[in-house]
Amino acid sequence: MRIPLCLLSVMLLIITTMASSSETRGTATPDADTPSAILREAALVRFRGANSPSPEQPGDTDCNSPAHWDGETLYVFNSAGHPWRSAGPDLFHLGQSPGGQAYIRAEYNNKVNGGRWIESTHKDDDGTLYGWYHNEPGGLVPGTGLTAPKIGAVRSADNGANWEDLGIVLEGRPGTLRPDTPNKYFAGGNGDFSVILDREKKYFYFLISTYWGATSDQGVAAARMLYKDRNEPIGKVWKWHKAEWNEPGIGGYLTPIFPAKTDWHREDVDAFWGASIHWNTHLEQYVILLNRAIDKNWKQEGVYVSFNRDLSNPTGWTPPKKILGGLRADGWYPQVIGLSKENRETDKLAGKAARLFVRGESRWEILFLKPGEKAEP
Repeated sequence: MRIPLCLLSVMLLIITTMASSSETRGTATPDADTPSAILREAALVRFRGANSPSPEQPGDTDCNSPAHWDGETLYVFNSAGHPWRSAGPDLFHLGQSPGGQAYIRAEYNNKVNGGRWIESTHKDDDGTLYGWYHNEPGGLVPGTGLTAPKIGAVRSADNGANWEDLGIVLEGRPGTLRPDTPNKYFAGGNGDFSVILDREKKYFYFLISTYWGATSDQGVAAARMLYKDRNEPIGKVWKWHKAEWNEPGIGGYLTPIFPAKTDWHREDVDAFWGASIHWNTHLEQYVILLNRAIDKNWKQEGVYVSFNRDLSNPTGWTPPKKILGGLRADGWYPQVIGLSKENRETDKLAGKAARLFVRGESRWEILFLKPGEKAEP
C-alpha cells in the first residue's frame, strides 16, 4: 500500500482545475433519520506532501494528514514512510509560516525497524502535542516486501518538529502472519487508522484497519484508551470485542465494526479500511470517511461515509454510503479539513462545510446536512 504517487503537482496552492469527468459523486442519504453528505466541485488545493524537494515538486501524501492549531498557526503533517510538517496562517496558505518553519522534516528521538507514518494528532491544553503512527517493520517475510503494521504513540513539545516515541500500543494477534498471501503489501497486522478524543475528554478512540486472522477478524475495528493514560500508553489501549472494551491492544481479539466482505488475503479482497474521523459541529455527530479496496492491489472502489453520535457504541455507526467513485486505483486516504479558523477546525473538527481531501488533494467541498436539510444553491 505504501507506494509513491507517480505524479503530484505544486505545493499547497489553489488552482482552477476541476474534478475529472471520470469521477462520480453521490449523496449519502440512507434514510430520513440519518445525515447526508454531498460534494461540490471546488478549486484544487494540494498539500506539499512528504520529502518535497521544492514547492514546485511536492511529495506524496501516503496516509491521513492530521492537523492542529497553535495560536495563529495551522500545522499539517504529511507522511510517506516519514512525516513532514507544513505550517501557515490557514489551510490555503500553508508553507507561509515565518522563521524558516514553513516546511520541515519532523524527527524522532529513536530508530526503529521500518517507517513511521504520523496518522493522528491531539494538541493538549498544556501545549503538548500527542501523535500516533503507523509502523511497517521489515524482514517479516524474507524474500518479500510484505509487512504487518503496528500502531505506536509519540509526543512533542514543539508542535511535532521533534517526537518522543512512547512505544507500540496496538498490534495484531501473534501467529497470524500470512506469508503466502497474494496481498501486495500486508501479511497481517493492524494500522491505517485515526484517533479522536471524545467530547467528555475521557477516552481517546482509535478506528483501526485490521489485516490479521480469519476474515471475521478483518475490517475496521475500534479501540480506546483513557485520556489520563496518554503519557504512559503502553498496555493502556483496549480493543472492542463482543460488545466489551476488554481485549488488550497488544495481541488481543476484536470485533470489527465494518467486517471485511472478502478476506484481505485473497485476490478478490473486498474490505473497508483507513477510517478518518472527525466531530461535526453542524450535525453534532461523529463522521468517518472510508476507503474500499476491491483487489489484492488495493484498487480504490470509492469513498464512503458513516455517522455515529456515541463513540462508546461501535454498533451505532450507520451503514457506509458511497459519496465518491471513479478515482485512480491508488486514490486513497479520504479526509476532511474544516475551514473555520475562528473555530480552530482541523481534520478532527469541522462544520457544515469542509474540504474533502483524497491522497493530499482537494477538488471538492463537502457539505454535511441534517436529516431533511436541503443544500443551498
